[in-house]
Amino acid sequence: MTQTPAPATPPADAPTGGPAPAGARPGARGTAAPRRERTGTGAPRRAPRAVPPALEQLAALYPQLFGATFRPLKRGIFQDLVAAHPDAFEKDALKQALAIHTRSTRYLQAVASGQPRHDLQGQAVEAMAPEHVHHALVEVYKRRQGRGQEELLPRLRARIVDNIEASGLSREDYAERVRTRDEAANALLEEAFAELAARAAKDEALLRTFEASGQSPEAFADMYGLDVRAVTRSVQSARARLEAAQAAANAPDAQPAASAASDGSDAAGG
Repeated sequence: MTQTPAPATPPADAPTGGPAPAGARPGARGTAAPRRERTGTGAPRRAPRAVPPALEQLAALYPQLFGATFRPLKRGIFQDLVAAHPDAFEKDALKQALAIHTRSTRYLQAVASGQPRHDLQGQAVEAMAPEHVHHALVEVYKRRQGRGQEELLPRLRARIVDNIEASGLSREDYAERVRTRDEAANALLEEAFAELAARAAKDEALLRTFEASGQSPEAFADMYGLDVRAVTRSVQSARARLEAAQAAANAPDAQPAASAASDGSDAAGG
């Protein structure tokens, strides 16, 4: 794909109504957020940006969520914080702090990794929806434009393919959840679907050869000079796809599972 995805709105995980992401914050939250200035040579230079006090307070109260390591937040975390600290935060300032946090690249990277959402105690309470992983992957890629982007594209497509497979959704259901008005991002999605189809065909061909050989995975891998872990992974993937297709064929009248509701409420609960 030669077209670079155009900037898009933040993924559904990010709160609405707040300043655009400014990167990492100082103190317990890492390096100061960037703000571009011009040097004498005309090259852009990053300068520190003030960190909202509410965000520093969150990092002090919940370092396991807002400190050196970012973790995806459960939906409704704003209400949880208000209930836990009724007099500690001004509500608008808290919403703004959460908006900045959840739009930061570090937070989106945590979402893109597929980590579950966490509550104030740092406990995983909810799986991350595949559409939120997808949008975070694309958004992080966009923010890296100009940094060896062509080299990043194959990796991005592979991660989208992995997300599609992990979701357990059909091509149609996945596309319905993640498709946007961004044509470049939609083209990237189609490339990922094509790569997934090629991967599936390769896995199924390997499965047929493996079953016909009558060998163990170790002996088969040694026979063809393959990595035994790759052989096992491909065989398992192919069998899982075939079993899923067979199950669908045996239940033609079954209603498709209702897709998970989009994260209409932002992480700030606003």
